[in-house]
Amino acid sequence: MQKLPDFLIRNTLAAGDLGQVAALHGKVYSEEHDFGLGFEAYVMESLLEFYRAYNLKKDKVWVVESKGKMVGFILLMHRPANRAQLRYFILAKEFRGFGIGSRLMKEWMDFYHDRNYDAAYLYTTSGLEAAVSLYEKMGFRKISEMKSKNYGVPMLEQYYELVTHPKK
Repeated sequence: MQKLPDFLIRNTLAAGDLGQVAALHGKVYSEEHDFGLGFEAYVMESLLEFYRAYNLKKDKVWVVESKGKMVGFILLMHRPANRAQLRYFILAKEFRGFGIGSRLMKEWMDFYHDRNYDAAYLYTTSGLEAAVSLYEKMGFRKISEMKSKNYGVPMLEQYYELVTHPKK
């Protein structure tokens, strides 16, 4: 049985974090899914969008660190119409299987409910069964999927939604 690696979770952004999020995505998705460099560039562009709209009252980050290095990340980003977007959920391979992802999702959901959002959504791709299992366990449902060849490989892009306060 593997021992749980030492880690900490912080909820503040520090200098260098956004670059590390993009680098971690680039590395993991290249090694595990053969995504090209375009995926890391997409993450960088969308992180800039997040940073420009970042609101401490509406948004929250979870930075997972071990020995001073980022090994995981997730964030809640506010969107129009009192919706939230789940973005950048990632854990380095050696930190999976210890319940860290479940803890991150639970804390994400707690913040989502605490801020009284009406709905949430996320985009993902096929082949990420562990993450999808967590999304579905938290109440997200797949709404649509579309075949694409983004980032250099054939994939199914998927859209998930969670509605907690339906519009009347």
